[in-house]
Amino acid sequence: MSESIRSSALYYCPFCAEEDLRPVEEPQGAWRCNACARVFTVSLKAVDATHIPGRLREEAELRQAEFEKESTS
Repeated sequence: MSESIRSSALYYCPFCAEEDLRPVEEPQGAWRCNACARVFTVSLKAVDATHIPGRLREEAELRQAEFEKESTS
């Protein structure tokens, strides 16, 4: 996983929604919420590109262009 994802700043606690977060050294990439005292990490497992509207539109346009190209041949 890229370093930029691991070290991205968080804006609120996923448990209590407070914004008073501080990075901690251990475990690596962890954050401490000063409101609820939880220490947590957030990691990205995957991006489901099938549900990105722009990508779906681009793929549909490509399929349409390929269909039109085959139809005229």
